[in-house]
Amino acid sequence: MKNDKKSASLTYTIEVDQTPEQVFRAINDPRAWWAGEFEGKTDVLGAEFTYRYKQMHHSTQKITELVPGKRVAWHVTDSNLSFLRDKAEWNGTDITFDIARKGAKTEVRFTHVGLVPAIECYGACSGAWGFLVKESLRSLIATGTGVPHPGGRLSKAAGMDEQRAREAQR
Repeated sequence: MKNDKKSASLTYTIEVDQTPEQVFRAINDPRAWWAGEFEGKTDVLGAEFTYRYKQMHHSTQKITELVPGKRVAWHVTDSNLSFLRDKAEWNGTDITFDIARKGAKTEVRFTHVGLVPAIECYGACSGAWGFLVKESLRSLIATGTGVPHPGGRLSKAAGMDEQRAREAQR
């Protein structure tokens, strides 16, 4: 059953010209590619960090794997997503980044294990993760500068999801 959960989980893959080590360093600096506030270390095995975006998203991640140039994994220990009916929907999910050399390129395979199409957050969260991974993280890796919220696109998308959630609760 766990394999089914992983295969149906949200996954994005990007390729970049930089080395696996450069990719690893960029992933471990989410402050540079996510909009929002962080508390705690994001690059120490076993550490926990807290992320907050406005009043809409609060989560705590424990770093469960750090394999330089190969893999980063975070386990969500606590979450409060205000725009969902089940505000703790992310609890117990895992966020993974698998890094591999593919010829002259480096492949990054992002998976949010447990974020599956059957849960409420899938639509909103897949859009946000898509932007963060495919645009902001890719930019950080390629140029040294992430784009966590250009033109407020991430904020606007999250605001629309919050409005949809309020309407669904009526």
